[in-house]
Amino acid sequence: MSEDKEKTGQISELKTQLIDCQESLQNLTFQKSMQQLEDTSQIKKTRKKIARVKTLLTEAIASLNN
Repeated sequence: MSEDKEKTGQISELKTQLIDCQESLQNLTFQKSMQQLEDTSQIKKTRKKIARVKTLLTEAIASLNN
């Protein structure tokens, strides 16, 4: 039972991290459109981070259901 609570905590942490990354990507995109972003590679790095978090989130949810 404590394992389920641990997984649930991990899932909520991943969801929070996903929201933060999505907000960061939105801000970077906005900065790029306003020509204020100097390091445009940050956008690519943030997209990859979002993909990693989504993968971990999917795996955590799948392991919780099994």
